[in-house]
Amino acid sequence: MPTDRPDHARELARTREFFAPRAADWETRFPDDGPRYAAAVAELALRPGQIVLDAGCGTGRALPALRDAVGARGTVLGLDLTPEMVRQAAALGRGAVAGLAAADCGRLPLRDGVLDAVFAAGLISHLPQPQGALADLARATRPGGRLALFHPVGRAALAARHGRALTPDDLRAEPNLRPLLAGSGWRLTHYADLDDRFLALAERT
Repeated sequence: MPTDRPDHARELARTREFFAPRAADWETRFPDDGPRYAAAVAELALRPGQIVLDAGCGTGRALPALRDAVGARGTVLGLDLTPEMVRQAAALGRGAVAGLAAADCGRLPLRDGVLDAVFAAGLISHLPQPQGALADLARATRPGGRLALFHPVGRAALAARHGRALTPDDLRAEPNLRPLLAGSGWRLTHYADLDDRFLALAERT
């Protein structure tokens, strides 16, 4: 499989190295983002009893809202590549509302069609092989299931935060994201790139 390639493994290692030392204070760096996460979760229109994955869950900021949406009969999973992030999520009590595990979102430990929805905050920019990972998320999602690609600030605001300019090859730009999703088993249904949030919704085809 493509995820076995040495360059893929190196990219995963770099991602872990970046996030591991930041896990302990990740939420305190952006303390006001919680309501934006909850609003984005609401856009998924989850129903009680459904199964939802937070892919690249980090410290699990979206997990309580996901649990509220699917209720006690539903299932919430939180997967992240970086073990330190998963441990921090557990330390913050998020293991009480979701099953947590360290895993590569490009190779999900899930059977085909088991998910009703996927929530992914800030994930796509950290995927070594975005199309392959999105395809694996589609594999694990039932037809008609939904995907939310979210960030609590828009592309321009995020670029400014990091002192760089937007470039035409940004994966999250709509002209790039729409065909990327289509080639991975998803159909883009909603796209918003505002100062205070980025949100792309897609349906499993």
